[in-house]
Amino acid sequence: MATLWQKMKIGMSKTAQAIGRTMDTITGKRLDDAFFDDLEESLILADAGVTCSTRIVADLRARTLEKREYDPRAVREMLAELIAGRLEGSPMPQVDGLQAVLVVGVNGVGKTTTIGKLAARFTAQGKRVLVAAGDTFRAAAAEQLGVWAQRAGAQLVRHQEGADPAAVFYDAIQAARARGCDLVLCDTAGRLHNKKNLMDELAKIARVADKEQVPCVRLLVLDAVTGQNAVHQARAFMEAAHVDGLAITKLDGTARGGVVLAIAQELSLPVWFVGVGEGIDDLQPFSARAFARALVGLEEE
Repeated sequence: MATLWQKMKIGMSKTAQAIGRTMDTITGKRLDDAFFDDLEESLILADAGVTCSTRIVADLRARTLEKREYDPRAVREMLAELIAGRLEGSPMPQVDGLQAVLVVGVNGVGKTTTIGKLAARFTAQGKRVLVAAGDTFRAAAAEQLGVWAQRAGAQLVRHQEGADPAAVFYDAIQAARARGCDLVLCDTAGRLHNKKNLMDELAKIARVADKEQVPCVRLLVLDAVTGQNAVHQARAFMEAAHVDGLAITKLDGTARGGVVLAIAQELSLPVWFVGVGEGIDDLQPFSARAFARALVGLEEE
């Protein structure tokens, strides 16, 4: 079975190409301004963000100068350390007993797929998972979620279209308790055009969790292919409702994977999961070290 780094390397190949070409120009002699300018441009083009890219390159320039180190591999190691250092964060908290995860994000980012893959991951770990079809406004949302739940070996609670999402979540909590489940994954509507409605809906769902004394975290799903637009989406959701962590999908389909850096830096949110392929096991727990090494073309250690 492929390791996380191997999956990350394959999934990040499009993003890593331009950065790799810049790193391949290192000859072992003193690094000049042209190298650092090219590296900064490569990071910006990968959607790492101007501020983050500038700081990383400035730190690398200072470190190589201080150590007088220009060996190609050593410089790659330094760059990987600097990138990983900006991405370190805590994994998704897990507790003993029943726990809930509210999965939020705009439509089209892979929210339903992410829930299905999370369900498969946790059931494979021996947890009993129940999926709540809380997006009651999008046609066929519950049907799509049901297919994923069945594939993942999870249970499903759904209501009719147009039902109150908080009522779906409440029933899911009751069913999870009655059936001895460990985890409830709750889908939510992907609307951003009316932030007040979104905020009110999520707040109502959260009150159910509080009243039922169920620990609950909010996972925001973002699509790496959208680049800087993912940053804007994340900021909008943070304004509308509290977000605890991120799942970033479709890293394998984009040259903009540097957006992981931009989001983590600009919004100070931990990345909990990344999607590096279409398979049910291709949603992986995020590793800052694996991500950074794959990005700069370093092998797994």
